[in-house]
Amino acid sequence: MTPVNFSFTTAFILGLSGLAFNRAHLLSALLCLEGMMMSLYVGLSMWGAQTGEANFFTTPILLLVFSACEAATGLALLVATTRSHGTTQTKALNLLQC
Repeated sequence: MTPVNFSFTTAFILGLSGLAFNRAHLLSALLCLEGMMMSLYVGLSMWGAQTGEANFFTTPILLLVFSACEAATGLALLVATTRSHGTTQTKALNLLQC
């Protein structure tokens, strides 16, 4: 495994472990998701550059577009829960209530 592959694999695993173990606030969960998406973007970009095929150059851009949409949706949910519940702590949120 090359050092570049090791670094973005480690970044993805750290983001995943941060999402699994540190769920106190909604913003920290969103930041971990963004870290995971950026490591996937770097991985797909490096994979497309290593293979040299033109078909793989559009995939990282498509992933970046979906990541931006996910970030916008997550921030909209963060603002909505802050306004409705008054806090961003995930323990205070009850998803079964309207």
